[in-house]
Amino acid sequence: MTELQIGLISLGAAAVVGVLAYNKWQEHKHRKIAEQLLNSRHNDVLLSEPAPADAFDAPLQHAGDAGDAEKVDALNALPEVDDLPVAPHSPPVESQQVAERLEPSLRADPQREEPTMAADTLLVEPEIESRDSRPVSSTPLPVVPVTRTGDESKESKEAKDCAPPLHLLSPVIDYIAAFEAIEPAPAYQILESQRDVLARVRKPVHWIGYNERTREWEPIIDAENGEYRRIRAGLQLVDRHGPARDNDLSVFHIAMQDLADELMAVADLPPRQPALEAAAQLDQFCAGVDIQIGINVISQGQTFAGTKLRALAEAAGMALDADGRFVRLDDEGQVLYVLTNHEAPGFSAESMKSMSTHGVTFLLDVPRVAHGDRVFNQMLDLARRFAEALHGALVDDNRRPLSEGALEPIRRQVAQYQSVMATRNLPAGGPLALRLFS
Repeated sequence: MTELQIGLISLGAAAVVGVLAYNKWQEHKHRKIAEQLLNSRHNDVLLSEPAPADAFDAPLQHAGDAGDAEKVDALNALPEVDDLPVAPHSPPVESQQVAERLEPSLRADPQREEPTMAADTLLVEPEIESRDSRPVSSTPLPVVPVTRTGDESKESKEAKDCAPPLHLLSPVIDYIAAFEAIEPAPAYQILESQRDVLARVRKPVHWIGYNERTREWEPIIDAENGEYRRIRAGLQLVDRHGPARDNDLSVFHIAMQDLADELMAVADLPPRQPALEAAAQLDQFCAGVDIQIGINVISQGQTFAGTKLRALAEAAGMALDADGRFVRLDDEGQVLYVLTNHEAPGFSAESMKSMSTHGVTFLLDVPRVAHGDRVFNQMLDLARRFAEALHGALVDDNRRPLSEGALEPIRRQVAQYQSVMATRNLPAGGPLALRLFS
């Protein structure tokens, strides 16, 4: 080993020893400082004995060094508590707590007349009994005026604008999926995305979207036009084939979730079980009011010629439709009543020239017509004119003559059924009734 190597080794060893010694000295220094800081003891204000009353009147003192004495003198120079200014009209703490803990509720009393209040005034009544069945104070709270700001009115208007109109989709008859997408989705993507899956559903599905330009909800029918960020899809719960089944709602539910993933939208779907129960109840109600009134005009020996039937029907404003019926429409294009062949074959433009029949039937679909009693009278007058022109007779389904005494109960029945529908917010002839009874 050369002298150079020995020198380098010695120099390295000296450097290592120096570093270790320096670290040891630093550790000792910081330990000493920490011990000085931690050795000071202070009384615990929660565990120590309470100070005597006169201790707060004495000047603040400290047993520390001279530097602390100056701080104590500065603290003793502060004004007394009684000399501090007091904020006027400060509510007591107890009153604030009571105001925060009251949980009022609104409750309608059918035995009590509604008080007359201003439009911007809200009457809040406290609960008579709390949730744990313990009695609480029944003292009525004062009438609190509520001031509506411009921003609140604007928000209420926007919320109202964003709510779909009930004649397009209604939770009464539809199971509604609500979508809120980040970016507007084209109509063709909305309608075509789940078309194959929804074909397995046996009930109609209706689509509506919020038009940002017109600020109105509109049906999504045309797949070529329109983009929508707010979308609603409704599965109709009931029609004349019966209520929706669990399988229908399951398929619809899965299809809506897949559509939400595709559109990168947030989907809100209600629980399925309450919808199934509502569908069963609604179907039972519809079955109770789903009636059709028929008035038959039958021949008394000679058959009715097709050419004469067509002439009488068209003179009365009726037109032949694709189902082989003569229909009478209102000003909005809705069917009021129809004329059908009493025998099996329907009417057609080609066969009317040579056909003949022994009878025809005027038919009124009560749930699908507004003002059913009035329409019934119009249909009855037309049936009488047909019977007179064709030398026929008015009879019921049992071929018994229809006298005025037999017709009056039918008028009352029509009015009664339509009144029941109105009480369920399903007026006869309205958009919801037309969908239910289809």
